[in-house]
Amino acid sequence: MTNAPVSPDPTMEAIGHAVAEGRAGGRASARRKLLDLWSSIGVTGDPLHRCSLAHHLADLYEDAAQALAWDIRALDAADAMTEQRVQEHHAGLHIAGFYPSLHLNLADNYRRLGSFDAATEHIDAAKALAPSLPPNPYGDLLRGAIQGVAQAIVRQDRSRRASAPGSAV
Repeated sequence: MTNAPVSPDPTMEAIGHAVAEGRAGGRASARRKLLDLWSSIGVTGDPLHRCSLAHHLADLYEDAAQALAWDIRALDAADAMTEQRVQEHHAGLHIAGFYPSLHLNLADNYRRLGSFDAATEHIDAAKALAPSLPPNPYGDLLRGAIQGVAQAIVRQDRSRRASAPGSAV
């Protein structure tokens, strides 16, 4: 099985460009671009587009409540996605691999908002789904983040993680 994209997808490419811009420090511009894309995709648009966009847009918000709203949209879109659609986009991807990160982000936002029961529910889901993560640096990064958020929940620590997406920019 190849790890190359199956076919070009202009929407996914636009999302990728905006994400790269945000990571390079252009957070406000990246947010505007992703919000414009969200308007064109719509709430009933392609679930892969909605999931990817919402997942990355959440990382561009410092406010945990705003990030939470986008992370919920990302999870809802993932639930509407099919394995076939993921494979059409990229033969090396599997929908199961999306869920640990989605639940991790929800747990982290709920934790930052002081909703520790909801945070525990999502971190437990992330832990249960972590075996679907690849045995590579990305999988290791997520497994470490899951462990870190779980410990922060136990301590009832509401501070932003230094390793959270968007913290370094």
